[in-house]
Parts: sequence; C-alpha cells; structure tokens
Amino acid sequence: MRRKWDAKTKAKIVLEGLMGGCVNEMCRTYDLRPGQYYKWRGHFLEHCHTVFERPPMAPSESDLAAENEKLKRLVGELTLELNNGKSIL
Repeated sequence: MRRKWDAKTKAKIVLEGLMGGCVNEMCRTYDLRPGQYYKWRGHFLEHCHTVFERPPMAPSESDLAAENEKLKRLVGELTLELNNGKSIL
C-alpha cells in the first residue's frame, strides 16, 4: 500500500538530510526508499526560492466594494438607456 506524506513531513525529512543526516539511516527510520528521498530533495532544492517570493496581492475589501458600486451604477445606467429606447404600451 502506498503511503501519503504531507508537505511538512517531507520538508522535515529533506532538511534533516541536508543538515548532514545519514540518508540511508534516515530512510530506514522513516521507512522510505532512498530514491524517493532524493526525488523530494531535488524538488525541494528546485523550488525553495519560492518561499521568498511575494504572493499576488488579493484585492482589499474596500477595493471590492468600490468596484461593486461602480458596476451597480453601470447596470442602472444601462437599464435606463434600454427603458428610454422602448415605448411603454
């Protein structure tokens, strides 16, 4: 049966190996194949720089409220234009 490893555990194991731990002994302790460890390590080293990147900023609540009001006005204006163009029977 295949084990599911969470990201925190993978990071802990990889860091343990990077800090000089014996990989074979560590793999025996965690019941992990060395090949899997080296795969995780490669992925970790390839993507570790992303920790220092800023995530895209989410719009603030006030920005969303302002956009919502703008859209409501636009819908109102378009509704008036449509109603003015039609004759009421």
